[in-house]
Amino acid sequence: MTTVAPPSSGESIRKATRADLLDVFRIEKQVFDQPWPYSAFERQLGTPGFLVSEATELAADERIDGYVVADTIPNHQRPLGHVKDIAVRPGARNQGVGAALLERTLDVLERRGARSVKLEVRESNKPALHLYEKFDFEYLRTLPQYYTDGEDAYVLVANLEDRDSF
Repeated sequence: MTTVAPPSSGESIRKATRADLLDVFRIEKQVFDQPWPYSAFERQLGTPGFLVSEATELAADERIDGYVVADTIPNHQRPLGHVKDIAVRPGARNQGVGAALLERTLDVLERRGARSVKLEVRESNKPALHLYEKFDFEYLRTLPQYYTDGEDAYVLVANLEDRDSF
């Protein structure tokens, strides 16, 4: 795996707070045709893998450039990491924000005992597939008609034990 450069110097990645929820929800609605409801993000507050990339040099209405929601789930003797949602504000794409969020998330999940991480992604989401490939996610299976519009999802898995140290 390639070591990822941090997002621009005006960014910091931290745990999400209640004050971030409106910005997170705005990004969710901009990015996804079938967004999570606001209440879903409220329920994730306090989850160690709910992180935001905060732009420290932008106007207040564009303070959050991206977010990720991830957690661990029981899996036999060792937790399995699960990236549930990740998005970057359209104006902040191609600046390393998504990669930095994913890298930090994998660190959090590994510290929580996960040996591997899974996620679901639309088969048509080529930018996301490209990002996950950089992090050594591999195709596991297809979930037919996973999304309400009938599109399939790919389940991808990454082995954290094979990760490079950062």
